[in-house]
Amino acid sequence: MRRIGLLVPSSNTTVEPEFYRALPRDVTLHTARLFLTRIAPESILKMVEDMETQARLLASADVDVIVLGATAPSFLKGLGYDRELIQKIEAATGRTATTTSTALVQALQHLGVKRVALGSAYDDKVNGIAKAFLEASGLDVVNVKGLSLVDNLVVGRLGPESSYELALKVNCAEADAIVLSCTNWQTMDAIERIERETGKPVVSTAQASIWAALRIIGHTDPVTGYGRLLRDLARASVTQAA
Repeated sequence: MRRIGLLVPSSNTTVEPEFYRALPRDVTLHTARLFLTRIAPESILKMVEDMETQARLLASADVDVIVLGATAPSFLKGLGYDRELIQKIEAATGRTATTTSTALVQALQHLGVKRVALGSAYDDKVNGIAKAFLEASGLDVVNVKGLSLVDNLVVGRLGPESSYELALKVNCAEADAIVLSCTNWQTMDAIERIERETGKPVVSTAQASIWAALRIIGHTDPVTGYGRLLRDLARASVTQAA
């Protein structure tokens, strides 16, 4: 039995259920919460103040990996900030760690994607930060649309139809893939439908986090029902990419 530790924004009601549904039966999920109610830069920065303490609590459950399962906190300060957070978690716990933003970039690289259309639950300010992070990571963001939401509980109450509809709106001919960003936004149940209708891979932040965690613990059996990325686990390296 392998164990995944997940650091969750306190108001996030989506990422845990999406992890539970996709994880293999021999992998268990264990969570700790970091206080966040609003998706705004000042709230996001404050959220990570308690990160190391909560990570140590997860490590005491003998987890094999710790994932900071929140997108905006791990890209907020630009390129390299996600790596800084990983180093802090690993130093505090002695466990391998990753972040949602790290996983997202690695997943897009794994798929050979260069140009992305970015759909999110965020407002324009946070979308701008997300776009800058992806572009600094070597990707070309060719279109961006958000739902302009700040209240994280409101985001969690949206159904997967909202991510499906926004994905179709943000998709454009120039994009190689569609990115859906915000782990509190229901995306997993929409991914297969979007991929069928657009003919493009879809990478959501929850899906990428699951993918990264599974490959770190060495799980390579395909996970079906949630898009090309998780079906391709057998082709992914079992070690964390640089």
